Amino acid sequence: MSKYGPEERALFESRATVLYEEVVTLGGLKQKDPRIAARAPDRAAFDMLLDLDLVILDQSTSTYVAVDPSTIQSRIVAPLGLRGAELLTESSEWAKAFGTLSHAWRRSPESTRGPFTEIHGPEAIQSYISGVVADCEDELLTAQPQTGRDAAIMAEAALRDGAALERGITMRTLYQHSARRSAVTHKYVAAVTERGAEVRTLDEFFNRIIVVDRRLAVIPGQTGLAVALSVREPSLVAYLVDIFERTWERARPFTNRESSMMRDIAAEQRAMTIRMLIEGHADPVSAKRLGVSPRTYAGYVADLKGEYEAETRFQLGYTMGRQGVSGREGPDGEARTRNRRSS
Repeated sequence: MSKYGPEERALFESRATVLYEEVVTLGGLKQKDPRIAARAPDRAAFDMLLDLDLVILDQSTSTYVAVDPSTIQSRIVAPLGLRGAELLTESSEWAKAFGTLSHAWRRSPESTRGPFTEIHGPEAIQSYISGVVADCEDELLTAQPQTGRDAAIMAEAALRDGAALERGITMRTLYQHSARRSAVTHKYVAAVTERGAEVRTLDEFFNRIIVVDRRLAVIPGQTGLAVALSVREPSLVAYLVDIFERTWERARPFTNRESSMMRDIAAEQRAMTIRMLIEGHADPVSAKRLGVSPRTYAGYVADLKGEYEAETRFQLGYTMGRQGVSGREGPDGEARTRNRRSS
């Protein structure tokens, strides 16, 4: 049944299923029904139902009647599942073959001529990261800003990191608070925490980093995410680990959904938005530092305008300045600001 691909499934979902439901509801469809005439809009959908044997012709009444779909499903789905399993197996075997070569390369003098190595291109970077994670023997530290998380990459990361955790690797991951609103990230976090990983979030901006066994770190290149830098210099790796540890101590557990925790997180994001406004950052820069889209950031600013009854950003900044709001107040300071405003 390999002839049924994404296009055929789209036709099946959008039109054939509707037509099938009509056949079931009406108790059948006459052979001369205009909806299934040669050039009728539903003819392609009807032909698919016929081809799948979901409708058959009752010769005695010249009526097409529906067939129980559970008797047909396995004939269509099972071959696709088998083919998918075969492709996954073959893909895994190729990955193992290349993994052997990659392991040999990373352990060779040729690959370690210096403490730094540049990797160019998203695919090469993902491949390199998969390789070093596969070689991890003890600990994996990662920090990932929320902006631009790709579902396919996250699914691949869940498989890669899950395999490492199954080998007994300890793993800690940092996200920004905005990750808590991402369904893709929630799915990844559920997959890795189930296997023992720890995940926390922070309001502050940080850049991507992966540290393997405290001997190797992968960070973005100077020109952006299309280039990565592999760092093996022990002092620099130790410095990056120290930054991670200090940040980790200030972060909040991802899986904690208590109302008090969520209020604190909302307050931290509000405070950071205020700091971005006061410091005069452009919206794209501010959105990136908060780990949200420019549209979401604009919504944060609009909320602040409403809260301080300001029509423009200038008025907003002036009002906050008069009230001594800096975005660095603790919970008590924030409460006092609200009290002054209401008095």
